[in-house]
Parts: sequence; structure tokens; C-alpha cells
Amino acid sequence: MYDFIVIGTGVSGLSASIYSARFGMKTLVVGEMMGGTITQTHIVENYPGFLSLTGMELGQNIKKHAESMGVEIVQKQVTKIEKTDNGFLIQAGEEKWEGKTLLIATGSRHKELGVSGEEKLANKGISYCAICDGPFFKEKTVAIVGGSDSAVKESLFLAEHADKVYIIYRGQDVHPEPINRKRMEANPKIEVINNTNVIEFVGENKLEKVKFDTGGELELDGVFIAIGYLPRNELVKDLGVELNEKGEVIVDNNARTNVSRIYAAGDITNTDWKQAITGVAEAVKAAHSAFEDLGE
Repeated sequence: MYDFIVIGTGVSGLSASIYSARFGMKTLVVGEMMGGTITQTHIVENYPGFLSLTGMELGQNIKKHAESMGVEIVQKQVTKIEKTDNGFLIQAGEEKWEGKTLLIATGSRHKELGVSGEEKLANKGISYCAICDGPFFKEKTVAIVGGSDSAVKESLFLAEHADKVYIIYRGQDVHPEPINRKRMEANPKIEVINNTNVIEFVGENKLEKVKFDTGGELELDGVFIAIGYLPRNELVKDLGVELNEKGEVIVDNNARTNVSRIYAAGDITNTDWKQAITGVAEAVKAAHSAFEDLGE
């Protein structure tokens, strides 16, 4: 029987386990993506204590810290969670574990654009992870669909490999952090196409071009979709945990949900601003709340 089980091996879940271990709680972390979605980020420059490092390095550093505290980490996909008389039963394939308290830190997944040809050409020129697939487009022409800071940072990474990078955005202007706007504007390989939506991906065995709602089209070797995320909430729907209209888990200021001894942290929660540092802080609160609740 564990005192504290964390579902999710991203930086939020791993950070929570560091604190729960410090509180003397027997802790287990289970999840399939070690380090979480931050590992798909090329450069991280806004995490305190590190001037610049890759998302993969940040995830690995936090994992090593958790392991140094004696935290048990299992890299498997959790398939089922059940309430029991003593707490919760967690299942991943044939393996099962019991815990007194539960932190949901399952994060989010990439949104799809949902237009014609996207499903057919996924992984055939259409990707949702620039750092994963960008190097395959060396000296090619590619595009990012989206206008967030994440989209602009991905364009900067792609420009290290591709000859030309378009940012296609439905709005009037992209909205990155000021430092990334300066980098984007200074890079001659990057060009922004505003007030434009992709309405179709065209190609047989691979992507050949995209069509726009403005009537135009553009020949491309690759397109990277960066339009946000959807919460991975499938595991909590049967636990009675309250969700908002976006499907995010609703938490209070101490990361508690409406269900006793279930907590949530990171991208799956209803917090407005989703960053690695805010998810980590929320997860640490969750560990402390679990410690307090077990003490009671």
C-alpha cells in the first residue's frame, strides 16, 4: 500500500513525488511518457535556476532528483483507476498497485486541426511535434499552424533545419513572448502568413500542399500543428471528479479536487496559465495536501 500514487511522469508528477518523499510518504509514480510534453520542447529558458536547457534535459533532471529521494517510478500506461475501501486501485496492464491518496498529473495531448486530409497524411508530412520530426525536413519548406509562443519557438527550431518556415495563423498577429518575437523577426527563413486558415491538406502518399480559406494554396514538404492541447482526462471520468467545460479537472488553491484524497496538477487542471513551473508548483501543493489529509 502506497501513501501517495502519482499518475503521470511529467515534470509536475515527478516534482510532486520529490516532496511527498520528503514528507516521508511511500510514493509511486506511474506513466508512459517520461518527462512529459516538456521533453518535446527544444529550448527552455524560463525555468528558474537554468539559463537555458532542452526540455528533455529538464525532465531528466527532475526524474533523477525523484529517484535520489527513493521514489519508485514505473514507465507504463495506466489503464484503469478504481476506488476501494482503503483508497484507490491503479492498474497498468496486468500490474496493480494500491494507494491511500492519488494525484492526477496526466497532462494533455496535441489538438488536431480537424480538416480534410489531416488524418490521411498524419506522419506523412503532418506532425504535431517539431522537436521530434523537424530534423527530417533538412533543407525543405515547412510550416507551423498556430500563433502562440510555442508555435513561434517551434518555428525557430525548424529554421535550424529547413530552408523556409512559414507560420500560418488565423488571427491578425502572432503572440509570442517579446524575446521570441525578436528572434522570429530577425530570422530571414521565417515568414508569417496572418488572417489565414488551412482548410485542406493535399497529397497521396505524402503531403504536397495546403489550401487556404483565402483561396490560395502553398506547396510544402511538412506541416507542424501547434494550436493547443486537450486534457488527458479519460482516467478520471468515472471517479466523480468535477470537470469544467473544457474537460479540465477543477482544483482549489491547494490542488484538491471535489473528491476526497484525489488531487490534480499541471496541464490537466483548470488553471489559466499552463507552464512547467506553474504545474510543478501546483503538484508540490498537491503533495502537501495529501500529507495533511493523511495526517488527519
